[in-house]
Amino acid sequence: MPPMTTSTRRRALLRTSSKRKSPGDSSRESGNSQEKKSALHICPEVAKNGNVDACRYNNNCRFSHDLDAFFAQKPADLEGSCPFLSVGEPCPYGITCRFSGTHNNPVESQNPPKKSFEINSLNKDLQKLLWKNKVSFPKANAQLKLLGLVGGNKTKATPEVNQVEVHSDSLNGSDNLHLDYDNGKEAEPALITCTEKDCLEDASAVDPSRPLKKAKSLVDDERCLDDNNNGTYHMDKVFKEINVQNGPQEISPDSICSSKVDLSSKPHPRERKLIDFRGKLYLAPLTTVGNLPFRRICKVLGADITCGEMAMCTNLLQGHASEWALLRRHSSEDVFGVQICGAYPDTIARTVELIDRECLVDFVDINMGCPIDIVVNKGAGSCLLSKPMRMKSIIQAASCTINKPLTIKVRTGYFEGRNRIDSLISDISNWGASALTIHGRSRQQRYSKLADWDYIYQCARKAPDALQVLGNGDIFSYLDWNKRSAECPELSSCMIARGALIKPWIFTEIKEQRHWDISSQERFNILKDFVRFGLEHWGSDMKGVETTRHFLLEWLSYTCRYIPVGLLDVIPQRVNWRPPCYCGRNDLETMMASDSAADWIRISEMLLGKVPEGFSFTPKHKSNAYDRAENG
Repeated sequence: MPPMTTSTRRRALLRTSSKRKSPGDSSRESGNSQEKKSALHICPEVAKNGNVDACRYNNNCRFSHDLDAFFAQKPADLEGSCPFLSVGEPCPYGITCRFSGTHNNPVESQNPPKKSFEINSLNKDLQKLLWKNKVSFPKANAQLKLLGLVGGNKTKATPEVNQVEVHSDSLNGSDNLHLDYDNGKEAEPALITCTEKDCLEDASAVDPSRPLKKAKSLVDDERCLDDNNNGTYHMDKVFKEINVQNGPQEISPDSICSSKVDLSSKPHPRERKLIDFRGKLYLAPLTTVGNLPFRRICKVLGADITCGEMAMCTNLLQGHASEWALLRRHSSEDVFGVQICGAYPDTIARTVELIDRECLVDFVDINMGCPIDIVVNKGAGSCLLSKPMRMKSIIQAASCTINKPLTIKVRTGYFEGRNRIDSLISDISNWGASALTIHGRSRQQRYSKLADWDYIYQCARKAPDALQVLGNGDIFSYLDWNKRSAECPELSSCMIARGALIKPWIFTEIKEQRHWDISSQERFNILKDFVRFGLEHWGSDMKGVETTRHFLLEWLSYTCRYIPVGLLDVIPQRVNWRPPCYCGRNDLETMMASDSAADWIRISEMLLGKVPEGFSFTPKHKSNAYDRAENG
């Protein structure tokens, strides 16, 4: 055999390398083959229509199209009827619904179902643009430049240019912000850095290594404006301008008119329409348990104002779907706000502009009191209490970027015994905040010891008239509410947090001024409503049922602390009481009082059927009323 020449060897190597597959290709093929092998991974289009020909990808679809194999492995239907029948809508999950046997049953209710829908979803095109860092923020950038927050004081004066646009490379992994000038000069790094890339424990982050798909349409900042660029929105964006601040009212699709909204005039921060918190029952933003179905429960039981769970600004700007889900709003939430958390003014200013542009909310709340280590270590949450100048920059930049009211939530201070909000309360008003909520504990206390309401009163009396002050901590009965309102008339309202987790009917007790000796069956009916709302929100298929079960169990880890009024020697119960083991007035009440996860799972099985094989549950939240103080 003659020796191989150099050219022959090169061609042979090229042929060998062309046949060789990359590790990514093999993993993707492996994942697709495993997905195809599982008959339970039925194609969504096939499942919705019950027809194999409904999928336009045919044999190229990565999901299974084998209906016979799917029905052979599908678990038996759950008891009850499909939750979408009660709202008069066809079930979007088709044959994968765990109540699919009831889809052909007529609705028994004689009254037409009340319209129920959710808004503030993340648009797929916008998500792709956020992934590629191609969304511009002209309002936020202009305010940052006006406040001197771009480049800092140490940077030299730059020559005048036609346009300056700030891009945050932190969305793609870099920590610096850069200025891109139209005159073609090389960008210089700014002094502001953005390093808070971590998400909270309860948010599943999007894998940053996943390949970015090309957006169907590249939409710049003027995508919401008409072709003439005359400062008016198209009809699909008019929905975000609906005013829902004038008292309780239902949001309905009929309220979306075809008229255009004029954006040419921007009101002064002092002229913007405010929300009157005085005397309103305000449900606090609660991590994990304060989800949309739980807020619906609280609305039914009397809450006036609701707020979404805390969302991290960096994750919102990166287009994380799990974080954007925290901004979802139900049509029953007539006064609704979202809470965001960030460490730097540029991140927060761009987030509020994005929320103002894409979501329908009544106010935006900035969390400056979160005690969680992963948040504080990134410079956000309670860490800002020790950095008043950064607090100033954040509030000024955010308040000047949006027209909606901006509220702030803080703790008394970072270290126990070193309260400092009273010295900043006038400045917080001048910086542009409309309302301030004070949690009567320091960051170091976490949730231990009782809230310091005397200090909250002191801050409320110091606050200027333009700033509404709300108190937060240990409101667990209507007597607590009355006491706080009577002792300090300057206090606008009280935010209810753990009290609503343990007994959401606290809103009914306050409005009706009574101690409600609620029966175990009435409590069980509230859990039934939560499950129905959860299946509407997370889905009625197998995945949606287990997601609903998970959040139900998280909530039951709080409700077990409730002691029925009929069993108390001293009324009312205090939020920091640790109840001993006791027997209820019936077996169901005894089971609801158990602090064992096995009993919580039994309650979930009464509502959602048997748990999957090998199922276990551990509450995510370790902090409770009995924790010791931590030194942070």
